[in-house]
Amino acid sequence: MTNATNWLTVCQASDLVDNSGVCALVNEQQVALFKIKQAKHEQLFAISNWDPIGEANVLYRGLLASVGDTITVASPLYKQHYCLTSGACLDSDEFSVRVYPIRIEQQLVQIQLVK
Repeated sequence: MTNATNWLTVCQASDLVDNSGVCALVNEQQVALFKIKQAKHEQLFAISNWDPIGEANVLYRGLLASVGDTITVASPLYKQHYCLTSGACLDSDEFSVRVYPIRIEQQLVQIQLVK
């Protein structure tokens, strides 16, 4: 069975900040958007902005880091690391955040929503 999917524009590509996060409101949910740029290589990530341990919408303000080969954001509250590709909390198996597919089309940042 396949799910119907659609892409929702959340901001302009110029709204993203290199090696930092920004927050967008998507269907009444906060989403943290990250652009990691190293030399000419660029990666985009989108996760829920809700920190399930700190119980606050703060992840876009977290510090980007690598833990081994895993790209993470460390919560600004209690410093747990969340994997930007899977959403898993590296410090506690019982917690995770939602991950959204993300892309740039015609200079528009879009995330994919599954219905």
